[in-house]
Amino acid sequence: MNTHPATRSPARHLPLLLATLLAAAGCSLTPVYERPAVSTPAAFKEAEPAPATATSPHWKTATPAEHTHRGDWWTVFGDDTLNALQAEALAANQDLKVAVARLAQARALEGGTRAERLPQVDAGFGPTRQRPSPASQGLDADASTPTTTVWRAQASIGYEFDLFGRVAATVDAANASTQQNEALLRSVQLALQADVAQAYFLLRELDAEQALFGATVDLRGEALNLVQRRFEAGDIGELDVARARTELASAQSEAHGIARRRAATEHALASLLGKPPAEFSFAPQPLGRITVAVPAGLPSALLERRPDIAAAERAMAAANARIGVARAAFFPRLTLTGALGYESAELGDLLQWSSRTFLLGPLAGTVLSLPIFDGGRRQAELERSRAAWEEDVARYRQTVLTAFREVEDSLAAVRILGDQTQAQDTAVAAAERAAQLSQLQYREGAASFFEVIDADRSVLQQRRASVQLDGERARATVALIRALGGGWDTPPTLGHGPTPDAGLIARQH
Repeated sequence: MNTHPATRSPARHLPLLLATLLAAAGCSLTPVYERPAVSTPAAFKEAEPAPATATSPHWKTATPAEHTHRGDWWTVFGDDTLNALQAEALAANQDLKVAVARLAQARALEGGTRAERLPQVDAGFGPTRQRPSPASQGLDADASTPTTTVWRAQASIGYEFDLFGRVAATVDAANASTQQNEALLRSVQLALQADVAQAYFLLRELDAEQALFGATVDLRGEALNLVQRRFEAGDIGELDVARARTELASAQSEAHGIARRRAATEHALASLLGKPPAEFSFAPQPLGRITVAVPAGLPSALLERRPDIAAAERAMAAANARIGVARAAFFPRLTLTGALGYESAELGDLLQWSSRTFLLGPLAGTVLSLPIFDGGRRQAELERSRAAWEEDVARYRQTVLTAFREVEDSLAAVRILGDQTQAQDTAVAAAERAAQLSQLQYREGAASFFEVIDADRSVLQQRRASVQLDGERARATVALIRALGGGWDTPPTLGHGPTPDAGLIARQH
């Protein structure tokens, strides 16, 4: 017998080959993921010095994960109407429902990829009509072979050994994508809450302006009647009457302009609440002075608080895992399949014990597939995956930069608006005093009616500027909380000045 190695059956080497491949199973070709370094300042440039109580038990550094709820931060304003509007928006806003649906899709896709780790089992029943070739039966080339019908009822099973981590990398990518969509949902939710709060405060600011101009119209109407009577009595000339009418008409025109802006804002708020404008009406509620102190915390904490940063970071993790999937495509894939059931030439004999059969091996194709040549398709996919990773890294770093800018902008706005409000209060008081003096002098004949009108106009302008600053300050506070990532769990003390005990308390992951 010839026992030269060249004449041995290749099947003898199959167990060794399979053992080698199984030993390689579990090896991962995915690059080790590390979050790219970003430049993080030690403190925010525009932040005011931390109060002495910042180290009290009421304060701790915020470290929520991307799936952590942002908290009912709007309750810091102590406004029941705002609380009710937020509840309506969270229940009915359509953009939020879109984000929820996208998260559900991502979770379903992740479940589909995880299924690749488990054996796939199928069952089938049916006949096949076949005629074997003469060569497969050991017959002459011109021999005749019969055509037969074979009935089969069997279960088949297939399982891919995760050589080189292709399946694991696919699952990791899907998991990171799910976490990205969770973070995006929180980002949409936080944006919705901030938009509702800002629209609400804008609406109340316009109500305050409308109330101011409503009172101004009434006063100027009374002034016109007074001037008209004095003109009819011959005490003054028609010029004063014309000026009084001008001021009244000007105030009425401004009131109409405010009403137009209020209607548009009310419609926008209705849309945020998931309602058509015709089904929503907001009763006038003039805005008063609202001051809430929001500590900025540390810039490093912002990387954990902001849901959009978390989403960008998870996108990088998914892209990193897809590089592993692309690399694994260059290496063999081992898939074992088998079938167990019954087969017979007659349907009546199908379930007989003697009809049982099994098959171990691929029903079609091969057990082991090794890529050799594909015209550069796998290499192109690998390069695309690496480029996608670089894109997500750049997007992540830009998202961080944008977050720092938004916080600095909001901190500066809140701080400067506070100083501007104090100066504006002084301006209002001075304008009111000037108006009182001009009216006294007019009654005594020491001042003209033009001076009275000019002083009244100045009071209106300064009061309107004060109302607008109050609205801007409330909206700037909302913008700051949004820029910091939300996360109010315990409402701090409210007041009309700095609130030392106010703190952003974050849920711990």
